[in-house]
Amino acid sequence: MSETGAFGEDLADFVRRVAELRSARALPPEEQRGVLDAALFELQHAAETLWPRYERLAARAPEGTSAERQERQLLKTVFQRLPLPVALVDRDTVVRRMNLAATTLTGVRAGYATGRPLSALFTPGDRAPFRTQVAATARGEGGRSLTVRLQQRPKEPVRATLAALILPGEPQQTVAVVLQPGAAGAGPTGPAGIGRRSSATGDAALPTAPAGARGRSRRLGSAPDLAEVTERAGTLDLVDAVATALLRTTPGDARGALEAAARVLHERFADWVIADLAADGPAGPARRAMVLGPPDDGALAKTLLDQDPADCPLVTEVAAGGSASLQVRPEDALALGTDPGGAAVLVRAEVSSLLCLPVVGDAAATGGATGPEVLGVLTLLRTRARRAFSMAEAQAADALSRHVGLAMRRPGPPA
Repeated sequence: MSETGAFGEDLADFVRRVAELRSARALPPEEQRGVLDAALFELQHAAETLWPRYERLAARAPEGTSAERQERQLLKTVFQRLPLPVALVDRDTVVRRMNLAATTLTGVRAGYATGRPLSALFTPGDRAPFRTQVAATARGEGGRSLTVRLQQRPKEPVRATLAALILPGEPQQTVAVVLQPGAAGAGPTGPAGIGRRSSATGDAALPTAPAGARGRSRRLGSAPDLAEVTERAGTLDLVDAVATALLRTTPGDARGALEAAARVLHERFADWVIADLAADGPAGPARRAMVLGPPDDGALAKTLLDQDPADCPLVTEVAAGGSASLQVRPEDALALGTDPGGAAVLVRAEVSSLLCLPVVGDAAATGGATGPEVLGVLTLLRTRARRAFSMAEAQAADALSRHVGLAMRRPGPPA
């Protein structure tokens, strides 16, 4: 690892530790003495270690020539346009990059996948083996492959081939994951020969039926998974309830449509729902329109209602980029800002997972030249021991947010 990469990794760890210290302000006074000692230690670390290293790096000339930068740009373009589904992950399977073919295969936009574990897209039984093989590849134990199944299509096998890469500027070794749908294997293969066919027997794949036919035969011959059926039924009920609520709103009442959807989502889908509205149009600042939470936490609900969305980094990021964000056990305790006392909102609410969704208008109406037209932001929170949002639920909620945007754009009756 280069000195620049090592410094970046140390700095990222320092930032995470500082965020934890800031969230500790919500602790009782008698427990804050240890937090103060830790904060003083972190300040000493920044002054005596991080700052001198930064000065040494800043004194150096910028790395790479113009030709090298052009070469890297060419490689990035080739990666994105490659017809094979490819994802670059770290040793914990967290996605760093995913090309267009991979987003098409998984049905997950890059905004969902980047920064989140690729293993979360697979069925529960395939996640642990995938993480194990990725970790082994990242340790330098050689390339390997295994069969996994996507949550969206659990009956169709996908062959995942892993290879270690050393990329310039990356803080740690990267693993390239090539996904081949419909290519089932005999099990994980690795450098030790486990599950690998020898060259004497040939490497040609056995003839197989088309993927669609195999999927249909398996569906006819096997019982459906109860948990999957239950989740899909719940998602369909949610879509129906939100659509019904939107159709009952008065055309031209953008705020009414947003609040109607928020009520349904709070009743059926999330413990907390925070609705922000771009009251002066997509180009104007967002204003807090509604906050719905547990009936026994009215004080926090009032705090959130009085909060300026501009003080919530995650809301600002989603509104500016137009891409949704799914976080399970959020690492940044300050993603939704703080209360007047300085305590992190996520810590006070005991949030276990969150969904932050842009409410976008009709992209066809704006021609798509300037990006999505963000009319507002819906932030959904689940707390304590409630099951975290799944990728399937996140995709359904993202589709619902687009429906809300269309309802908000409905013209009112003529004067």
